[in-house]
Amino acid sequence: MEPTHILVVDDHPMYRKGLLSAIESEPDFAYVGEACEGQEAIEKAVELQTDVVLMDVHMPGMNGIDATREIRRLAPHIRVLMLTVAEDTELLFAAMRAGAYGYILKGADQEEIVRAIRAAANNQPHFDPAIARKIRGYLSHPPPEIPFPLFPELTLREREVLELVAQGLSNAEITRRLVLSDHTIRSHVSNIYSKLQVADRAQAIVRARQAGMGGSQAGQ
Repeated sequence: MEPTHILVVDDHPMYRKGLLSAIESEPDFAYVGEACEGQEAIEKAVELQTDVVLMDVHMPGMNGIDATREIRRLAPHIRVLMLTVAEDTELLFAAMRAGAYGYILKGADQEEIVRAIRAAANNQPHFDPAIARKIRGYLSHPPPEIPFPLFPELTLREREVLELVAQGLSNAEITRRLVLSDHTIRSHVSNIYSKLQVADRAQAIVRARQAGMGGSQAGQ
């Protein structure tokens, strides 16, 4: 049988090395490459036509969720397993919506990682036991009327700033509205550009308004 070809995507070299060790210990796995950020992951996954991608959620540049969405669009047969340090429900459902096949905590032991890879290779979704318990609890007692957050890669404050940007407010106006320093607002805006992969304010406004942000001001 052909081995399961695996691409590892994480911005921490030591963690990638640990995953490599786990993969090489299994005769039916083949480590085909690695990447340290989302865009590189997309290019290598498509070029190598790997079977499974182990994908970190948080990375500089394009994040793992956006990279997963693009990989699934370009190569639907590739299975992506998300790697994260936290049991974050918002990120979990964002990853599932992006097409992830599983969600593993970075503290998982080697046996758990191997089980997850084998499950994904056999088209079976897999979630870390702690994550699975959280999903069961969420489905058993879902919080009422909580909408799925727009741009889950942004912090709550960054989403608040983006909403005001989408309404057409300048940095100075946002500073007065939120009672924050000009430096803080500039920092938030810069983080928004980076996380949304946009070049300037105009592109950020377009992305935000396409997602329904901006309220009544969006049509003006």
